[in-house]
Order: sequence, then structure tokens, then C-alpha cells
Amino acid sequence: MQYRTLGRTGIKVSPYALGAMMFGKAAGVGNPDHGESVRIIHKALDAGINVIDTADVYSYGESEEIVGEALRGRRDSVVLATKCGRPMGEDPNRQGASGRWIRAAVEDSLRRLRTDYIDVYQIHRPDPETDIEETLSALTGLVRSGKVRAIGSSTMPASDLVEAQWVAERRGLERFRTEQPPYSILNRTIEREVLPVAQRYGMGTLVWGPLAQGTLTGRIRRGRETDLRRVGLFSHISDERRLDAVEQLVPLADKAGLPLTHLAMAFVIAHPGVTSALLGVRTMAQLDDLLAGLDVALDDEILDAIDRIVPPGTEVGALDQAYVPPALRSTGLRRRPFAARSAA
Repeated sequence: MQYRTLGRTGIKVSPYALGAMMFGKAAGVGNPDHGESVRIIHKALDAGINVIDTADVYSYGESEEIVGEALRGRRDSVVLATKCGRPMGEDPNRQGASGRWIRAAVEDSLRRLRTDYIDVYQIHRPDPETDIEETLSALTGLVRSGKVRAIGSSTMPASDLVEAQWVAERRGLERFRTEQPPYSILNRTIEREVLPVAQRYGMGTLVWGPLAQGTLTGRIRRGRETDLRRVGLFSHISDERRLDAVEQLVPLADKAGLPLTHLAMAFVIAHPGVTSALLGVRTMAQLDDLLAGLDVALDDEILDAIDRIVPPGTEVGALDQAYVPPALRSTGLRRRPFAARSAA
């Protein structure tokens, strides 16, 4: 295992990280067998993976509980990352990035994870309704108290990353040391600004969705009704444009003598701005498949061929779970009132 440095934290991490989103019930598609999930975690650790990433919202705390159980006696050798910010119930204050919620959420995560510190504590999604100084102030308190070692963001636009860095510097606060964006052969928009900004500020990146949340497993093909349970959960899997790209990638992988999963993973970790790629496995077989491709490296000829299928900085379709900023979600932020338009 060739370990990499997580930004400028000095922490050494494996190029593959274990994502724990699928441990627990996870909207009916996760692995509810705690014993098997623990064995998966142990096998990943035994293979040299030293990063585990979870979140409070994954199966509403169940994932963190499974990870906490698995790490008994092994905690100090693991770089443990978790997140807060997604809704944890109906209470409107049990979500977001306010200092009030961050201070409460971290205590819940520490309890479930059975630890007294978190290596990387991340804000799960941007919170436009909370001043970034409020968020960074709360996170700074957690670092200074020893409950958190480093702080990070997830799916944050490049402009927000820059603003957070400036606010931290001007106010003497802890700055985001990591970013967790989506990245795959099919979703390459972070190559335009997010990855360059992360590199400029010395941030490590833990990218999610390297298999495009199932699309690049090789099981989702045009004309094949496979894995319908996931198709029903994620509409992007049935996106015709993405399926067209997959049909071009499969023969490329075959020519290279690789499963599509190995091609997809090797592509992601080849980018110099990527520190680790999250493996969102649900079963031992899935983990075994991905571990078998850990040493795969793609030559320039293959990378150039991928660039011709999905050009750098572009994406084919969009992930269902991708962050959409308010300026795009709300028509009111994109259109003047009709009366004002009529009077113009």
C-alpha cells in the first residue's frame, strides 16, 4: 500500500478509503447484518486501508454504531472521518451547519463511534443559511478541545471553499483541511475548479462516487434489467446518456484486460488532486473485487481514450445526490417577478 499525505495535515492515508454509507438499513438497500459489516471493515483494515468515512445520517446513526463496534481495539490505527449537516429527524435545528447543531451532533457521533476524538469532522453539505464564520467558529472549538483533529467540507463549490479559507485566515479560525466531492469518469466537473482550489490551499480530497454510484460497476448496461433495486433508488442509473458512455467504456476496459470497476477506480486516484477514493461497498464480494484492483495504474493511452469519451471538466448527466446550490434550485432566484418584467 502506497500511502499519501492528506493535504497538509501530515496524516498518511491509503488511496482507497472505506465508505460506510451502506452499513445499516440505508433506505432499504444497505447491509443490515452488523456482523458481516464488521467483518468487511476488518478485512479492509487488514488489506491496508486505514481510512473509514461515515456520517451521522447514514441509517440515522446505525452506520456509526457499526463502525464503532468494528474499531474496538483498533481505533488508534484508523483515520476516522464522519460528517454532520444532513437532517436527523423532523426538528429543523437538528440539521445544517449552525454552531448549535454542530456542538450537539459531534457528541452524538462520538458516543456512537465509541471514541473520544474524530480525525476528520466534515460538514456534509453547504448550508447557505448559516454564516461560514459561525460554522468555522464551532468547528474551531472542537479542534481546540481535542474532540476533532481536522475539519473538512463536502460537495462545497469552489467559490465557497475560497471564502471559507479567507474567513478562517482573517478571523484566526481553523480552516477546512479536506474536501469530499463527487468524482468519477462520468462526473468530472470538479476538475475545473474544485480540485485546483483544493490543491492551491493544501486540502486533501476524499472523493465519493468513484463508480458513479453503481453506473460503473459493469452491472448496469443498456437493455439489461439488472440490480433493479438500485435503479429504483437512483434515477441517474437509468440516464440514457450515462448508459451510452458506459457502452463505450466497457470495450476500453476489456482491451486493457480490466474489469470496469478497476478502470473506474484507477482513473479517479490517478488525478494528482485526489488523495483517496471512497469504496461504498455493501458486501464482502464487492470489497474483494475492488481490493483486487488496488495496484492497477492506467497508462496515458487509456487516460487519453477516457478523455475522448468524457472530456476533462465535464459530466454525463448528474448524480441524484449531487449538491445543487439555491441559485439553481429556486426559480425565484433566477427570475425577476413577472410584474417587474412586464413593466420593463
